Amino acid sequence: MASKSEMAHQAKEVLRLNDRGTYTVPTHGLYPFQWNWDSALSAIGFAHFDEARAWTEIDTLFAHQWEDGMVPHIIFHQPDEGYFPGPEVWQTGRDVPTSGITQPPVTGFAVRRIFDRAQDKTLATLRATALLPKIHAWHQWFFRARDPQETGLVAIIHPWESGRDNSVDWDRAFERVPIEGVAPFTRRDTSHANPAHRPTDAQYKRYIWLVEKFRSLGWDNTQLHDASPFRVVDPGFNAILIRSCSDLADLADRLGEPEIADQSRAMAAKGIAAMETLWSDAHGQYLCEDRTLGTLIDSPSIGGILATFAAIPADRAKALAQRIDILAKSCDFLVPSHDPTAPDFDGLRYWRGPAWLIVNYMIADGMKQAGQTAIVDKIMSDCVRLIEKSGFAEYYDPTTGAPCGGTQFTWTAAMVIEILQTHEAA
Repeated sequence: MASKSEMAHQAKEVLRLNDRGTYTVPTHGLYPFQWNWDSALSAIGFAHFDEARAWTEIDTLFAHQWEDGMVPHIIFHQPDEGYFPGPEVWQTGRDVPTSGITQPPVTGFAVRRIFDRAQDKTLATLRATALLPKIHAWHQWFFRARDPQETGLVAIIHPWESGRDNSVDWDRAFERVPIEGVAPFTRRDTSHANPAHRPTDAQYKRYIWLVEKFRSLGWDNTQLHDASPFRVVDPGFNAILIRSCSDLADLADRLGEPEIADQSRAMAAKGIAAMETLWSDAHGQYLCEDRTLGTLIDSPSIGGILATFAAIPADRAKALAQRIDILAKSCDFLVPSHDPTAPDFDGLRYWRGPAWLIVNYMIADGMKQAGQTAIVDKIMSDCVRLIEKSGFAEYYDPTTGAPCGGTQFTWTAAMVIEILQTHEAA
């Protein structure tokens, strides 16, 4: 069994292995470009041993922000034929090719956390001040482009935006997306990882149908929300946005930007209030909403538990801690991305059951804020046990701890560094 210092050293080596100078790739082969929320979370790991490199990671991401404020989910810095769908499919018309959709906006949280801990305050103030209006513009874009009815909650219009690509949460709404008429394609992901760990071919056809639909509209974000047959309000996604708005408000106060602070705080407060519409007493957690139908989705997934990342009411946080305790009785490693007792649970297949360290970290962070320390200790301990058992995998079977997906994964390593540095019980 590796000591904590040895584990931290190995984690740093993974980050260095996937470092491309100004950005990291999630892992070699399977994901050869820069991914949005991967970069933000990886920067938290870098900040523990190379603050300048952490800031550069986020600067590189925001150097490719669109004029309307959106930050794309992939930046194709260098050509790589081993990935599909590449820039020739997206056709977004950017000088440096990018995808045309976004991902969970965790950067506001990451920047505030890196700033708070910075040893080089001069550097931190300089870099955070430059990033502040860019991150704020992204947050504003979400509520403008993905909440046109001003409900306080935003919708995702493609499963890839959620970061939880093939979650059970999307199944029913995803059936409205056609598979006919999609141009023939060859998947690349299944050549780098076990096909049993990846989304199915039918799901992939629907993913590509949506890309082709949005491309036909010229990636005009004033049209995409209403044009998508898939519009889902994800409590986990919204919690990340709300938390980032709240953290950005606190950072803006300290950096002398009261207007950004006030606007960010107002967006967060409206979102927290609106989250109550997603609560299910029957499940003891939040649920996703199918915005097209205006109904909650009966799916007990991790999205509803990740809601604790935002400053939800204390009674809701307590209920979610109890919900995690219930889940712990049916698996050996927390937190499964879907309820192991549900008939559609699959412990190996991406977001239909496996445990992910990045989500564990965000859930634990929210629970810590809410004072639910016992469940925090359990989650952090399980994270370390997973690394000891199976290394720096992309994700893990929560019943056996077996490694799944890609190996030598950047954000997994980053979370290990963060956990070992900040949580004693780990």
